[in-house]
Amino acid sequence: MASSVFLLDLKGKPLIARDYRGDIPLSAIDRFMPLLQDREDEQGTSLPVMTENGVTYLHLREKDVYLVALTRKNANAMTLLQFLHHLAKVFTEYFKTLEEESIRDNFVIIYELLDEMMDYGVPQITEPKILKEYITQESHILEIMPRPPLAVTNAVSWRSEGITYRKNEVFLDVVESINMLVNPSGQVLSSDIQGAVKMKVYLSGMPELRLGLNDKVMFESTGRSAKGKAVEMEDIRFHQCVRLSKFESDRTISFIPPDGEFELMTYRLNTQLKPLIWCESVVESHRGRIEYMVKAKAQFKHRSTANNVEIVVPVAADADSPRFKSTIGSVKYVPERAAFVWRIKQFQGGKEALLRAHVGLPSIRDDDPERKPPISVKFEIPYFTTSGIQVRYLKIVEKSGYQALPWVRYITKNGDYQLRIPDAVSPSVSRLPPI
Repeated sequence: MASSVFLLDLKGKPLIARDYRGDIPLSAIDRFMPLLQDREDEQGTSLPVMTENGVTYLHLREKDVYLVALTRKNANAMTLLQFLHHLAKVFTEYFKTLEEESIRDNFVIIYELLDEMMDYGVPQITEPKILKEYITQESHILEIMPRPPLAVTNAVSWRSEGITYRKNEVFLDVVESINMLVNPSGQVLSSDIQGAVKMKVYLSGMPELRLGLNDKVMFESTGRSAKGKAVEMEDIRFHQCVRLSKFESDRTISFIPPDGEFELMTYRLNTQLKPLIWCESVVESHRGRIEYMVKAKAQFKHRSTANNVEIVVPVAADADSPRFKSTIGSVKYVPERAAFVWRIKQFQGGKEALLRAHVGLPSIRDDDPERKPPISVKFEIPYFTTSGIQVRYLKIVEKSGYQALPWVRYITKNGDYQLRIPDAVSPSVSRLPPI
C-alpha cells in the first residue's frame, strides 16, 4: 500500500506528485536523492528499497526519470515495485518513450492515469489496452459522461467484452534463451535456460483457455507417467490472467486471455548444458600483429538449423589492417565494438566452419590478462527447445462454441552466451594456415 507516488528528474526534482493517503509529508521526497547517493557511495550500487525515519522509498529508473513510491506501512515491496514497472509500461504505451520531456508535455493525462491505476494506495487497473479505452490523449467535448468499459468493474480487468473476429486464432511461442559461460578448454562454468511462453490471441467473446505442458511436478502429483521427457520448471511467473489456485491444486494453466499479444509465463531451468554452438579458438601473438583461427561447430541435431548466427571476436581497440578468410558466411571488422563479427545466415546442426583472421597492432603494449573479453555468440534455432518442454494440449472453450485454430512454435536463442578465449601463444613461426 503506497502513501504517495512521485516522478523525478535525474537531479531528484519532482515532476509529478500524487498523494494517496496523506500520512507522509510531500517534503519527504527531498531525502530520496541524498539517500540514494549515500547508498551508492557505501555499497557501490543503488538499492531499489531504502528506509529512513520510518519512511520506505521504493524506486526504479527509466532513462532520465525516477519513479518513486513512498510508504509508512509494512507493505509488500515486490507488489509496489511491480506497480512501478507497470506504471512505466503504461506511460510508454501512451507516450512511446518515457522521459522528462514526455512527462512535462502530458502531465494532465498522467494525473488521470495515476488516479485510475491506484486507489488509496492500492494498485487497481494496470492493463494499457483497458486504460486506453476510456483515457484518451485526444480532447473530446461530450454532452454525456462516457461510461467506463465493463472490464474496469469486472473481475476480468484485462479483457473487454464484445470482442469479435471473423477468424479465431491463437499463436503460442515457447522461447528459450540460453545463458552460458565456457572456459577455453570447453568446460561449461555456468549455464541455465530462461524460458517464456508468449501468445497472440485473436479470439471472439470471453474464451477460457487451458494449457498443458510436460510438467514433471504435475506427473508426479497425479501419479501418471510421462510419455517422454518431463521438465521441472523453476521460478515460474504468470500473467495476472492465470488462475493460480487452479495451478497450485492440479498444475493446470487455466486463464481468460487478454486480447492481442502478451507474455503468459516465464520460467527458469538451472541445468548443465553443452554448448549448442562451440567456438574453438587459437591465438598467436607476433611482433606487430595477432593471428586468429576460430573453428565453430553446431553441436545440435542435424535436422535443425541455426539462423542469423553472429560470432563476435574481440580484438585490441587500436588494431588495424584486418584480413579475413572463412569457409562460410561473411566477416567484417567493427572498430567501434573493437571486434570482428562473423555472420553465418544458416548454420546446420553437426556442421563445422573455419575462420582465419589477421590484425595489425601499431602500438607496443602489455595487455592486462584479467581484462580479456570473451567471444559472444548470437543465434536463433526454430522448432527446437533445449529443455525438452512440450505443449501437450491447448484447449479453447467459449460459450458460443466456435472453432478456433491454435498454432504452436518453439524457438531457442542465445541469452548471455560467452566463450572465453585462450591465452595467446608466441611461436617463432606461425603454425596457422595462411589467409
